[in-house]
Amino acid sequence: TPGTMSGSGSEKPQPNQAEEDRQQEAEQDWAAAKAFYDDLVTKRPRPPKPQNAITVAVSSRALFDLVEEQRIYEEQGLEKYVEYQQNNENVTLKPGPAFYFVKALEHVNSRLLELYPEDEERFDIVLMTNNHAQVGVRLINSINHYGLTIERFCMTGGQSPIGYLTAYLTNLYLSADSEKVQEAIKAGIASATMFTANKDVTYSDVQLRVAFDGDAVIFSDESEQIVKEHGLDRFFEHEQLHENKPLAQGPLKGFLEDLGKLQKKFYAKNERLNCPIRTYLVTARSAASSGARVLKTLRSWGVEVDEALFLAGAPKGPILVKIRPHIFFDDQMFHIEGAQKLGTIAAHVPYGVAQKHSKST
Repeated sequence: TPGTMSGSGSEKPQPNQAEEDRQQEAEQDWAAAKAFYDDLVTKRPRPPKPQNAITVAVSSRALFDLVEEQRIYEEQGLEKYVEYQQNNENVTLKPGPAFYFVKALEHVNSRLLELYPEDEERFDIVLMTNNHAQVGVRLINSINHYGLTIERFCMTGGQSPIGYLTAYLTNLYLSADSEKVQEAIKAGIASATMFTANKDVTYSDVQLRVAFDGDAVIFSDESEQIVKEHGLDRFFEHEQLHENKPLAQGPLKGFLEDLGKLQKKFYAKNERLNCPIRTYLVTARSAASSGARVLKTLRSWGVEVDEALFLAGAPKGPILVKIRPHIFFDDQMFHIEGAQKLGTIAAHVPYGVAQKHSKST
């Protein structure tokens, strides 16, 4: 469900009359806007309605390398920061940790538009930044320099972005600010803190590759709680005993579902072998002792992953080097750091019991 972490089996509250009226008015607004847009002559596809799109909101520090600019802000204050950005409006920003992920999303969109020119079920990338509007020109110039299609901007001038994330029915929010990410997770929005890789590697420009940890990312943290409280042997016993009971969902389950829906659109056009999306489960679980419950849970949800890698406690970094994902989601900072060292762009999901044991987010 867009904008929430509720799964297909959850009960939705019935909307009251006021909410129904508000939704009807919003639909009329969208219909009027579409009619106006359709009268204009343009080759650009109209941005999709948030209800139909898979909305990915990225912050400016996730999309671009703003390390130097952030240092100026922290050391010299807001006015000097804004002045620096305006003085450098025509200096193109370098790519940040989410840049190649966004490029890969746009490649998927271009393939979808070839196959389904009238369909709005595709990625909509929104720049969600707490920058002030005066910084917007540099961001726009950089986006145009790289040929990115990011039409929607929310520049909140230092205010929390959560209200805007909710209004856009955001399916995934990526930021370099761990506090905002934690706020978004608490609001029920799938979210992660982006970390730049320590090495430059090449990424596929024809296939979006997304790697997920399992527990506390796709699934809830119930199993991790048992490991922390009772140890590994008790965890193995528990997982085998509950092999046929699906795990509860975690914060990124909805985004994995969204990717699966888009994959099926390619399969329907006989493009399975040429699909521009590939998903990976990369888990520290061991297959024989605790793998069956994971695979049966995915099956019960009707969700597929292309590859499942059970590492039995081995480090994830070397495997991720082989996969070269555009993004890797994990809830444990030591896995994030290990991935970073070997050149993987990693995103920390601040969810579940592991956060109480983590010194850094």
